[in-house]
Amino acid sequence: MVDPLPRRQQEVLRATVRHYVDTMEPVGSHALVRRFGLPASPATVRSAMGALESRGLLTQPHTSAGRIPSQRGYRLYVDQLLPAPGAAAAQLDRELAGFSLQWAALDDLLLHFARRLADLTGLLSLITRPRTRGPLLREVRLMPSGESLLVILVQGSGLSTSLHLPLPPGLSRQLPILEGWANGQLSTTVDGQIPWDRLPAELSAGGRLLRQALDSHDLLTGDGAGTVLVAGLGGLLSQPEFARTSSLLPLVRLVDNTPDQLLGPQGQGGSDLQSLVWIGSEHPHAALAHCSVVQCPYCTGDGGRGQVALVGPMRMAYATARAAVQSVAQLLQRRFS
Repeated sequence: MVDPLPRRQQEVLRATVRHYVDTMEPVGSHALVRRFGLPASPATVRSAMGALESRGLLTQPHTSAGRIPSQRGYRLYVDQLLPAPGAAAAQLDRELAGFSLQWAALDDLLLHFARRLADLTGLLSLITRPRTRGPLLREVRLMPSGESLLVILVQGSGLSTSLHLPLPPGLSRQLPILEGWANGQLSTTVDGQIPWDRLPAELSAGGRLLRQALDSHDLLTGDGAGTVLVAGLGGLLSQPEFARTSSLLPLVRLVDNTPDQLLGPQGQGGSDLQSLVWIGSEHPHAALAHCSVVQCPYCTGDGGRGQVALVGPMRMAYATARAAVQSVAQLLQRRFS
């Protein structure tokens, strides 16, 4: 947590974020005063920028350069200083207000919305079909046998499912601890989901194997719904942050192979139509370490749940992105209620 900022530092941080989002260039005190008409001298603004840097909210990419927002600075900006959404969000609202929901196929409707989100924001957009839940997961049993692992999923009295997985070398000793941790988490949840963001680092290898098994099983996807509709990859890849192949390839592979992993953990927060934002390394997937994800859930009348999300560089217009995903989520929730 960051202590509340003095008003002057709030103004300077807000202006620095806006400048960097617009230009992708470090900025100094004179430029901020000229561009945003800050009611202070360049010396006063320079002092505020120094204080923000000491708090870890701004950073200086080069010794002689101006400053840019840090991941921590973006987080405080999103949590405390977000302005009203921009014109793109208002345009999307106008479009949605007069939009007919009588489409021949659900995926056509969702893909249309995904494309409009991408067009209006220049970001990668994702919309998932609503998922319906099967019986809740109550307990996990992990039973190694040679090079195989038997995973027993206990979903209730008299109901269980078995999964057979290849067991990577060296994981056998970790399994009893992982089983105990998973069952301890399940004993305290009401939704039958394991909060993977709480997984201890020393259990990461075994946890990754178990999570992949659960994600691939229809226990978590009900009747097989949950298809991810994706649009706007070309626009995202045109961003300067992804000019280097080393930062681009992991993201492209994720979009192609497992786009659902672009979404942030859905067990955190997330009451109906409450948007969530993951910035940089807050997201659990390494391919998104230099990105931000803004997403909002929507619910259906039969208890299903889908997600609307935008993915882009940390340098994004957060107010517009958040308003846009909320607008689409609201419309879909009305449609499916």
